[in-house]
Amino acid sequence: MKREAYAAARNRAPIAEVLAKELPPSGLVLEVASGTGEHGVHFAGLFPQITWQPSDPDPEALASIAAWREDYPGENLLPPVQLDASAAQWPLNRADAIFCSNMAHISPTSATEGLVAAAGRLLGPGAPLILYGPWLEEEVETAPSNLAFDASLKARNPAWGLRQRAWLDALCRAEGLTLAARHAMPANNLMLVYRREG
Repeated sequence: MKREAYAAARNRAPIAEVLAKELPPSGLVLEVASGTGEHGVHFAGLFPQITWQPSDPDPEALASIAAWREDYPGENLLPPVQLDASAAQWPLNRADAIFCSNMAHISPTSATEGLVAAAGRLLGPGAPLILYGPWLEEEVETAPSNLAFDASLKARNPAWGLRQRAWLDALCRAEGLTLAARHAMPANNLMLVYRREG
């Protein structure tokens, strides 16, 4: 049942460094598009004062997350919930932070639109929406590897592809979320932190 993703093992340490700065000291963190479940186990172990809620729309991913959770010794990693980010209604009505890794470019734009809309509903004042992955920025030259990655994604599925950060910024502004931090990450990725105003 357990799945493994090379990228999850490779990027978890630099992601954790940023999460240590950006997550609240305690509370519920909703992870959207948890994939294999490896990130959830790792981050729940690093931040025992935080309750980690994994989620994914895919039944096979949910089974993998549950299998990883079986071997987790702590009590702050919750059972995964099925969650389609593009849905108008989510199975939670609040969160102290939302974390999403590598979803926007391998899903239709409706998934990111739904994620940001939910952040506007679920997060309280000052709470962060944290996104990790590759983004296109008008003021930054795109790495050739990211251009090639974008082309390969669009060849696999025309609804996929790297998204413009300006588009994401506008989505967030419409929901009362402001860009609070931009962290450059290895392999030409970014961690973008938007915080709820108010």
